Amino acid sequence: MASVPTLSDLQMKHDPAGRGYHVVYREHEVNHCPGCGRTQWLIGRMSAECAFCATALPLAEASMRHHKSAVIIQHRNRVTDSAWAA
Repeated sequence: MASVPTLSDLQMKHDPAGRGYHVVYREHEVNHCPGCGRTQWLIGRMSAECAFCATALPLAEASMRHHKSAVIIQHRNRVTDSAWAA
């Protein structure tokens, strides 16, 4: 199986500004689909999908979030007593 070369293997540096135009869905703005030009979107947690042609864009706000620790989900009716098997 062939391995994929990394940027350092190719003598290249990571330069986000040099990659060109990066399309993202921006909240509170009119977002035209790059595929069909329409403006109706289905919004998810991390991406928005065009309601007509299904082009998906990442959310600009989702890519700016930095999570330092894992999210812990606890049920609101959780019993705090330990359950012991009989």
